[in-house]
Amino acid sequence: MSVLSGILRSEIERDGTISFHRFMEAALYHPEHGYYRRARDPFGKSGDFFTAEQLQPVFGRLMAGLARSLWLELGRPADFTVVELGAGRGEMAEAFSEFRYVPVEWGRAEMPARFTGLVFANEFFDALPVHAARWSAGAWRERRVAFDGASFVWAEGGAVAPEADEYLRRYVPACEQGMLAEAGLDALEWLDAISARLERGRVLAIDYGCTSAELARFPRGTLMTYRRHTASADALLDPGERDITAHVNFSALEDRARRAGFGVVRLERLERTLLAAGEADAFASALASASEAESLALRLQLKTLLFGLGESFRTLTLGRTAGGQ
Repeated sequence: MSVLSGILRSEIERDGTISFHRFMEAALYHPEHGYYRRARDPFGKSGDFFTAEQLQPVFGRLMAGLARSLWLELGRPADFTVVELGAGRGEMAEAFSEFRYVPVEWGRAEMPARFTGLVFANEFFDALPVHAARWSAGAWRERRVAFDGASFVWAEGGAVAPEADEYLRRYVPACEQGMLAEAGLDALEWLDAISARLERGRVLAIDYGCTSAELARFPRGTLMTYRRHTASADALLDPGERDITAHVNFSALEDRARRAGFGVVRLERLERTLLAAGEADAFASALASASEAESLALRLQLKTLLFGLGESFRTLTLGRTAGGQ
């Protein structure tokens, strides 16, 4: 049993079942033993999964082009800032180096108090802790975590908190007995925090997720874990040893964004975002190379971005001008 498993087991034995939100937060962000806090690299071929940021330098060049276009659109402000949420190992730092660049990690760093520019969030929102629930007898009941002596198991709790209940009733359609779902309240709180700080500019969120209408395809919920490029639907396996994700509910993000004073610019497949970023020069900047071998590698990166990740991930773009949306 891992150290973190022992910590959570002791907590359950002492205090009773814990919320899944607490379990996921510890599994990913425990200061010493959380998945994203341990001294190991979870990304790439030798890790547990790929993100678009591993396809460098093409991805960085395309995103830098979008940031540059926004800078020009805003009138070339001298204090233009790129804030990256969930910056990981800093693979985008070089791409955004022509501007003030501020990497922000969950629980470790703060956004600037007030700034103009771009908030860039690549696979950030899907790794925020969520509240797990089950529809039973006409109500959403909390799914909690217990320990049965050998492993962590699900335990049904009482009615979910009012905030989670409002979220689930609004954004989870066609509730049937036994349906499972997640309430991504932390994502909404992050949008509020961004709104309080971003004076002018855009939010560019790239993530795996769906709209409320599409959630009907996921009656067993959207929780997944990843280890060594293998996915599992058992979110309670090996806390601290696996990545845990939940689909981003883009309908909820759009609604909260509007209430926070943002305009919803567009929600689209990542491939459309990438095509728009490269169309000005037909991807010449993104594919610029010093050798034939490098040119081939760059083209393979672009192909993977467009026809692999580009078809699976979506981009939500939010905007704000000095006068409002």
